[in-house]
Amino acid sequence: MTAIEKILEDIRNGRPVLVYDFDDRERESDMTVASQFVTPETVRDMRNIAGGLLCTTTPFQVAEELGLPFLSDVFWTAAERYPILKDMAPTDIPYDRTKSSFALTINARDTYTGITDDDRAHTIKLYAETVFSDAPAEERKRLMGERFRAPGHVHLLNTSESILESRKGHTELCTALMIMAGVKPSATICEMLGDDGHARSKEEVLALAERKGYSFVTGDQVIEAWKNRRGE
Repeated sequence: MTAIEKILEDIRNGRPVLVYDFDDRERESDMTVASQFVTPETVRDMRNIAGGLLCTTTPFQVAEELGLPFLSDVFWTAAERYPILKDMAPTDIPYDRTKSSFALTINARDTYTGITDDDRAHTIKLYAETVFSDAPAEERKRLMGERFRAPGHVHLLNTSESILESRKGHTELCTALMIMAGVKPSATICEMLGDDGHARSKEEVLALAERKGYSFVTGDQVIEAWKNRRGE
């Protein structure tokens, strides 16, 4: 079994994997798991072992179909009433020349505060179940309104339109892994931070992966597997 095959097998089995992007980008690793398999224990591990911001991805085409906007587009639309939003547009992200993948934040309506491990795990699993159901788009839109409120405590991220072409961030890398694994194509991700407050180095993450039995993959490996899958 190759390294990438092991990663995909872990994803299909609901295990978190560690994904490093690139030496010339964020130089960060994210812990990721298929959103459909997220449990309260998963959220707890992401809080305690990773420590960054917990987010859940949506493929661009699904977001477009359901009308789930990029947050920067929402801000831009609201800028006429709130001009400060225009002034704060994300045009100078040092590692990324796109408008940021941040989308809406949500809570399931049947949660309480929405921030507990149980609440966030429930919101994430219900989100994956809802947006990737076989129901027509109009029915899924109705269910989104029925099942979720916004804003909330789960940060959604929309991928770029052509995954791993115009943007190669963790949103795209981890979503591509879910697609290749054949699970619902949403990844829940969390940056891995150290006790010094900075991103853990690749070497630190590799050591942690070996110590705790996590699989580790780099952005270059993901892109190579993605290209092979597409016959490039």
